[in-house]
Amino acid sequence: MQATKIDIYNHVMPLAYLELVKQHGKEPGMIKRMSNLRMLWDIEARVAMLDQWPEVQQVLTLAVPAPEMLGGPDVSPGFARVANDGLAEMCRKWPHKFPAFVASLPMNNPAAALEEMDRAVEQLGARGIQVLTNVNTRPLDDPDFFAVFERITRKHKLPVWMHPARPASRADYPGEDKSKYEIWQVLGWPFESSVAMARMVFSGLLDKLPDLRLITHHCGGMIPYFAGRAETLWAQLGSRSADASESQVLKNLQKAPIEYFKMFYGDTVLGGSASALRCGLDFFGADKVVFASDCPFDPEEGPMFIREGIRSIEALQLPEGDKRKIYFGNAIGLLGFARSDAGG
Repeated sequence: MQATKIDIYNHVMPLAYLELVKQHGKEPGMIKRMSNLRMLWDIEARVAMLDQWPEVQQVLTLAVPAPEMLGGPDVSPGFARVANDGLAEMCRKWPHKFPAFVASLPMNNPAAALEEMDRAVEQLGARGIQVLTNVNTRPLDDPDFFAVFERITRKHKLPVWMHPARPASRADYPGEDKSKYEIWQVLGWPFESSVAMARMVFSGLLDKLPDLRLITHHCGGMIPYFAGRAETLWAQLGSRSADASESQVLKNLQKAPIEYFKMFYGDTVLGGSASALRCGLDFFGADKVVFASDCPFDPEEGPMFIREGIRSIEALQLPEGDKRKIYFGNAIGLLGFARSDAGG
């Protein structure tokens, strides 16, 4: 049947890349999680699981850790090639389940990142790129990374998937040596997404690249829920700052800060919470929200987030046109597909 739901943000890990993670990964907890999560790397099992939803197709992205997290700029380009070759092969083998993939880049080597982007898009058929919310603690608005966003936007005219990154080794309090209770992930990742979005807004990146299309995981992190706070307090930017230059930031922007935040896309990865999704939809609008599952990172290791994500959308009793946009219409536009390309 023809796909009527495109899961635009879920994760896999080619076996060859998983071996690199085992050899070079720096976060023991992450290595443990990735190694034990069968639906991440046993793609035949993933395909069989997806048979429960014949109307669902998945756009594949690489699970964290990204290539730059595994090694320095001399080796990360090779790691990225292994990842992208593996993702492309999955799409070639199961095109009706996986119509597209998103390329990962060696972001700690910007020149090589441009080369790998071109290769992945032009030779392998990638339909966008994935970046983390920071590059080994460096912000995405660092001038060294501008060429990456410029190339994907102006040359390839494809979107960016942004995935949060905050390690367990980053303590919740300065006096401690690590984060406790997995706070780094549950609360830290939405915070990291929000910080990265704010840095892009106030650095002027979206004025320089107004056509940049960026998909935020977890429906924009904290931004929709704190939209009122963001709008009113950032309208006073500089009033609380000792740094005099911050009082000039608003003058340099072409519109109000909150309007830039609405330029991002948000996915539906909210653990199945319909009320959180309602908040995200109220903020971004139905034209900027895309169905996604975060599969297989749920308690059932695969099916739960697909099932509960669909349930959360249906629970809102949206107009049929809005549901169609969220389930597949917006994704088709982002991916540059004709409607027939998403057949199954």
